[in-house]
Amino acid sequence: MARWYIIHAYSGFEGKVRDSIMAEATRMGLEQLVEQIEVPTETITEARRGKKIAVERKFMPGYVLAKLNMNDDVYHLVKNTPKVTGFLGSMGKPQAISEAEATRMLNSKEEAAAAPKQKVKVDYEIGDQVKVLDGPFASFNGLVEELDFDRSRVKVSVSIFGRATPVELEFEQVERSK
Repeated sequence: MARWYIIHAYSGFEGKVRDSIMAEATRMGLEQLVEQIEVPTETITEARRGKKIAVERKFMPGYVLAKLNMNDDVYHLVKNTPKVTGFLGSMGKPQAISEAEATRMLNSKEEAAAAPKQKVKVDYEIGDQVKVLDGPFASFNGLVEELDFDRSRVKVSVSIFGRATPVELEFEQVERSK
């Protein structure tokens, strides 16, 4: 019976590890024992250069989920794959996780898509100098005072006629000054 295992891999090489295990299983004739290998990811929205961009990000960097019919051959196949440091478990022995845990980790992408609020990442923070790209204050420079991730708004202190004036803008209306 196939069970879910968590494989620890070098961070940034999760996709390569997935592909290598599948290719090696096919080469060795073990593909019926390796049912599924997934890299848990989530979609977040980033504000870059004044535009909202959906970015796929690894939910658990450095880990790969695999549904395996574990035996000695499969264990050694995975353990000897380049960029794999081992299985998650105690004393170096693979510890299976429940189907519910695996489903929760893999469905985090669908849950995030169903949720009305998306995670937004911006390339500036409070105290940074920013340039306004859009709206009546376009081309003005200012200082970030507040970030409101719930409403995707930023409060910027802009100098108008020599006085600092707080202006509330959307995340994509400003970019970090170079």
